[in-house]
Amino acid sequence: MSRRDRRRLRNAPARSGGKRALRRGDAPPTPAAPPVPAAPTAPRGGRRALRRRERRTRGLAGTLGLTFVSAMVPGTGYLFAKRRLLGWIVLGGWAAVIGFVLWYFGRDLDLAAARTRAVDLAFDPQLLRIVTAVVAVLLIVWLFVVWTSYRLIRPRERPRSHTVIGNLAVIVFCVIFAAPVVRAGQYAVATANFVTNVFDNNEVATTPKDVTPEDPWAGQDRVNVLLLGGDGGDGRDGVRTDSMILLSMDTRTGKSVTFSLPRNMANAQFPENSPLHDVYPYGFQNGDPADGEYMLNAVYRNVPAAHPGILGKSSNEGADAIKQAVEGTLGLPVHYYVLVNLEGFKAVVDAMDGVTVNINEPVAIGGDTSAGVPPDDYLAPGPDQHLNGFQALWFARGRWRSDDYERMERQRCMIDAIVEAADPGNLLVRYLDLLKAGEEIVYTDIPKELASAFVTLALRVKDAKVKSVVFRSSESFSSADPDFDWMQETVQRAIDPPPKKQGSGNRNPAADPEDACAYRPTGETVEDAIAADGGY
Repeated sequence: MSRRDRRRLRNAPARSGGKRALRRGDAPPTPAAPPVPAAPTAPRGGRRALRRRERRTRGLAGTLGLTFVSAMVPGTGYLFAKRRLLGWIVLGGWAAVIGFVLWYFGRDLDLAAARTRAVDLAFDPQLLRIVTAVVAVLLIVWLFVVWTSYRLIRPRERPRSHTVIGNLAVIVFCVIFAAPVVRAGQYAVATANFVTNVFDNNEVATTPKDVTPEDPWAGQDRVNVLLLGGDGGDGRDGVRTDSMILLSMDTRTGKSVTFSLPRNMANAQFPENSPLHDVYPYGFQNGDPADGEYMLNAVYRNVPAAHPGILGKSSNEGADAIKQAVEGTLGLPVHYYVLVNLEGFKAVVDAMDGVTVNINEPVAIGGDTSAGVPPDDYLAPGPDQHLNGFQALWFARGRWRSDDYERMERQRCMIDAIVEAADPGNLLVRYLDLLKAGEEIVYTDIPKELASAFVTLALRVKDAKVKSVVFRSSESFSSADPDFDWMQETVQRAIDPPPKKQGSGNRNPAADPEDACAYRPTGETVEDAIAADGGY
């Protein structure tokens, strides 16, 4: 018997035990015979029992440090703990994922090619959703690896405080690292929804048919996009395009010219090869240039209503009609359109955290000139005025004591301000808000297959000069009776200006928006404007 067993047997009578305790007079128990040693047996547990003891860290700092390393390079924690097979599997899988991503985006060692692949992915909703699901699974696997690595490498014997601190530290660490991935997943899902809503089934009858991702401009040097501002909304019958600006972009340099057309222009022309030219051989008019139902801004609504299906199968016959009207009027092919509902325009500006413009004179908020109803308020003059969505909307469309041409100038300045505000950092921070606003108000016939080409072109346009032509009342132009030959000649001189000759008088009719939108106050104040209205 061992010394411990003999001591326990000697002290047994003094131990309490209820009915089991020895009573007086009872004979002491007979010492038990020493146990016969059992035959040696194999250790229980199979291979796991024969494995060398796992390796563990010695303190909290070492545990958290190695956990951090395991998070950066998954599998290293398993290898440290001598779970070699599992460690190499995880490490190999992680290396394969990273290697594939680097190969996919960087195999050409070309930043432009990598950006193109990223845009292609963003404009493929099905593939984007699949990638998002795969990333979500990888994130769950990563969280499991980090947590189990931490538990495998921490010391077996540790103070309770180290357990609490270690658990909290690893949880916080995982949340911090997982948050950007979760945010990126939100961006991906929102992007897929936006592309589906805006770009799917959006082709109209006048969308170019001879373009491909490899040759997005069909060999042409310029691509022309019609920017439309529609006034559709509650209480309005259909949509009128109160803002019509043709953006002509050089596909190689990004140098661009915008052409602003007045909404009240009469006799809009249609191309000679268009079925609409047969219907309106003398232009869109009924003989009365003052009839609002036959002005340029009524083409979008009234032509499809009067001649449905005349241009062929289309998802937006109004867009087809106004594209052809601008093409016939200016003599430039109109390849694509983008329509923004002006009532939703303020949501886009708010999503961008506002825009900054120069205001040279008070701009009315509200008011109805035809009914003689004065405005509710005014935007105050001043340089670098930062406007929210509501204010930006009225800056672009305010009419009280202002003609259409002044409003067209402000709209041109607003486009320039939006381009300036659209920096990558700002867009990334407010990306979800922009997509949500865009889903509800943006319509276009730009194919999603050409998205990469348009993103590349947009970056060139942002870095290049954008000039503009505004067709406003002058000796050469009248909206009631336009001289279309003069308009088309002006367009060609703006796109391809003739060389300057001393004293020839030849000049580029396109102005620089930075000059046109500079701060040159008229001296009128908001108080002056209110006084002129009779006070309110």
